[in-house]
Amino acid sequence: QVQLVESGGGLVQAGGSLRLSCATSGSIFSINKMGWYRQAPGNQRELVATITSGGSTNYADSVKARFTISRDNAKNTVYLQMNSLKPEDTAVYYCNVNARGRFASRDYWGQGTQVTVSS
Repeated sequence: QVQLVESGGGLVQAGGSLRLSCATSGSIFSINKMGWYRQAPGNQRELVATITSGGSTNYADSVKARFTISRDNAKNTVYLQMNSLKPEDTAVYYCNVNARGRFASRDYWGQGTQVTVSS
């Protein structure tokens, strides 16, 4: 019964900023990796950024230097600070968590939050 609750999406003008949050709760022992993916209409879902339990980060080339992923281990929450937003960033953003349960590790997904960047 792992639950991922996303928040922070919305409408913003180009050049603006948004901060996404994803809080994880439920029957988990620990979180191995957390990340953000996005999908625009007609496109495949693509990786935006990931962060491991040790703090190692990975970013898509299209968002490097503009987005920052971070996590609060005590709160089991991952954040995505998005600065200098572009219309090309418009998509549904999905939180992903690879969590260790009682018997195995598996991926869990949030329901998605819409980010719309206007010109």
